[in-house]
Formats: sequence, C-alpha cells, structure tokens
Amino acid sequence: MMQPDPSGVVIVDKPDGATSAKVLARVKSLYRAKKAGHAGTLDPFATGVLVCCLNQATRLARFFLHGRKKYWGTLHLGIDTDTQDLTGRVLAEKSTAGIKTEDVQTAMALFQGTIAQVPPVYSALKHKGTPLYRLARSGNPVQKPPRQVTIDRLTILEVAIPQVHFEVTCSAGTYIRTLCADVGRRLGCGGHLQALQRLESSGFTLDEAVSLDDLEQLAADGNPASRLIPMADTLRGMPEVTADRHMADRIVQGQQVMRSDLIEKLDLAPETAFKVLDNAGRLLAVMSLPKDGQRLNYSCVFNR
Repeated sequence: MMQPDPSGVVIVDKPDGATSAKVLARVKSLYRAKKAGHAGTLDPFATGVLVCCLNQATRLARFFLHGRKKYWGTLHLGIDTDTQDLTGRVLAEKSTAGIKTEDVQTAMALFQGTIAQVPPVYSALKHKGTPLYRLARSGNPVQKPPRQVTIDRLTILEVAIPQVHFEVTCSAGTYIRTLCADVGRRLGCGGHLQALQRLESSGFTLDEAVSLDDLEQLAADGNPASRLIPMADTLRGMPEVTADRHMADRIVQGQQVMRSDLIEKLDLAPETAFKVLDNAGRLLAVMSLPKDGQRLNYSCVFNR
C-alpha cells in the first residue's frame, strides 16, 4: 500500500491532445496527493517528458524550471501561422521549390549558440497579469521584447522538403515554434512547428517516463509508488552532503547552521545550492553557501 501523502517526482510521457494541467490533475488524483505541480508546461499538441511534482516535492519545482531541455521536432516549411505551430491560422503560404538540404543546414547553423529570440504573442507569458495568448485571442496581441536563449545543439535528422526533422538541446525559456518560424523566415519561405516531443528536461529523460495509461494500471494494481522518484534522487548534478543525526535534527528545525558544522567540506562557489541528506538517504533540505561569512542559507527544509 502506498504511504499517505507521498512526496516525489513522476515523469509522465504526456500524450498528444492533452493539456499539461489536465495530465497533472490526473496524476494528482492517482496518487491522492494534496499538492501537485509541474516543472515546465507542454503545448497540448506536444508530447514527451512532463515533470510532475507531488506534495513536498512541489517545492523543488523551481530547481527544475531552469534546467536544460531536449526536443525532437518537425519544421514544416512554406506555411506561416499566427501561433507559429500547426494549431494556428495560416497567415501566408510560399513555395519551397529550390530549397536544398544545404540551404536548411546553413540557415539552422545561424541559430546555434546564444541568440536573441522574440517570444510568440501566443504564449503563457504575462502582460500586466494576463497571459499573452488570451490577449492575442481577444484581438489585442502584445509583443514582448527579445530575450536571450541558448541553443546548445541543433541537429538536422532528415530533410524531406517541406518537412525538416531535427533535434535540439536548449536553455529553459526557448520557444521551439519560434525557432521554426525564424528558420523559415531566414529561408524566405516561412515555416511553423508541426510536431514536438520533449526528450529530456532537467536531467529527466523519456526513458524514465510512464504513459498515463500505464500509470492508471499501476494505480489500479495498487503500485503507483513504483514510478515515484524520491526527492533525494531528483536534484541531479547538485552537490550533496550527509548530515549526522544531531545535525539532521537541527536542520529540520530550521536552526542556524554554520559552514564549519558540516562534516563533509564543500569546495563550492558562494551561493551555490547543495542538498543535505540524512543517514537514510532522505532529502532534508536544500541549502546554499553564503556570499559572505559562514552561516549557511536555507532554500527549503522538508519534513521527515
């Protein structure tokens, strides 16, 4: 039997046609969780990795939101849409005749590295508290200024004009549909995002993901906890220390802790976050080294 109010992360392979909010609501129900949140939404037509945080793990979501993302996508050349994806209204159609694989390679190469990207007017970003997509749908689109994003790697998998299949690794906040529209503009024929699958998010991969159907079956069998990743295992790549029993008691009570109190010495830059585990390997807290002085800073503390 699953323990009451389980805390951890479930990686769901979001299906096509479902909103991230609806998938999260179903996961929350299956685990009978009091709280749930996801670390980065996917558009309804997109599939792949959706990081769902349950109960105490919702406090970790902020650490996942800024992680790197990896996607597989399909760019459809020759058609511009107002949403920059297949769900939008067609704005223009142009011929793709004469466009060669070499042209696509040259255009895409221009978007690798740190670039300025203009967020789409149909997005969840807000203007004076209102999501941009609502303003756009009401006929009052608001264009946000460009912002820097980083395309770590952009690999063309196949060119079959008008379609271009690609894989991209990028920083959080990168709009793949805007990338597609920009590449289409560079080629002079326009383009939009036709398909998208998130392969990785903040270190969580599609190989770890479970479908909603399989999760439903696990819940029916009384074993959904088998797909729950413990909180201590979710902050991948974050430095860690283990607290002895005395120190663990102090930490869970939120008492002052000095750098010298740590048995394991950390050679980290100031303000670098690290996780603190107890002797059983459970996550007690996320803390950070001070910019000045010796007192450690608390980011979050968890109940045992």
